[in-house]
Amino acid sequence: QACNPPRPSHAGLAPMFLYVLKRLAEMIPVLLVVVITTFFLAHAVPGGPFDKERPMPAEVKKQVEAYYGLDQPLHVQLGNYIGNLAQGSLGPSMKYPGWTVNQIIGERIPVSVVLGSLSLLIAILVGIPIGVIAASRPNTWMDRVPMGFALIGICVPSFVFGPLLALVFSLQLGWFPPCGWGSVSHLVLPSLALGLITAAPLARLTRGELMEVYTLDYVRTARAKGVSPMRVRFVHALRNGILPVVTYLGPAAAALVSGSFVVESLFDVPGVGRLFVTAIINRDVPVILGTTLLYAVALLCLNLVADLAKAALDPRTARDRR
Repeated sequence: QACNPPRPSHAGLAPMFLYVLKRLAEMIPVLLVVVITTFFLAHAVPGGPFDKERPMPAEVKKQVEAYYGLDQPLHVQLGNYIGNLAQGSLGPSMKYPGWTVNQIIGERIPVSVVLGSLSLLIAILVGIPIGVIAASRPNTWMDRVPMGFALIGICVPSFVFGPLLALVFSLQLGWFPPCGWGSVSHLVLPSLALGLITAAPLARLTRGELMEVYTLDYVRTARAKGVSPMRVRFVHALRNGILPVVTYLGPAAAALVSGSFVVESLFDVPGVGRLFVTAIINRDVPVILGTTLLYAVALLCLNLVADLAKAALDPRTARDRR
């Protein structure tokens, strides 16, 4: 024991900390590519933020463009934007005078986070148990019926499923308001539209992975020892079968938390997704860049969280990365 003293308990944290730092450093060039690509695509779209039905006088338009720096070459505008971005500023909005993009997005983020978190919770609570039940009774009605509905959920897009929910539960039954924001009842329909559509592929993925795990030796050994079927499904098999599901939840959570473009527009939810659609219509380039950058940051960060959760569930993943 004197020759081999026990290692400190925090010895394994250093490689994981270095891994997290490496992933965070890799985000910088990715975000830079996203900014440059979005910048040139936004400027390549015909029209401008000051084009209206009634044309603006040429002198006034020239002064406004000079105020926002639009009279400069594109590479100069891009350099100025990246310089401001390095200081944490997303620039002023071109359609909301007196407002910065930081202020506009800051007001919309809590709405999208609340809606996305609730939708993600619905997707997890519905999708994973359905997948487990379907995998435990393969080729029976407990498998075919929920997987049939899951297939329908995958095929039906959100711009069809959302109006159907509003038609049934709002216009016909009158249980929930069809649109708007401000009370708990306004959360129900958009969160169901997002959560159930996300739960459909989650259920099929969980079912497919568990079907493979059930054939492994350690699961059959647990059954032979008399372990209860519920413990075999939700403890022994689900821990390995859920690893691909955790990987899938990274980009899915980013899409939900950052705001669904279609659902927020359908239900008149004042979130980031609806702001992005409005910014495209208004040709508000700083807001387009800000919302795109926010989605990219959320996607990269939640992917990192999913990888860390996967490493916690499967120690072999953590050892490989170390």
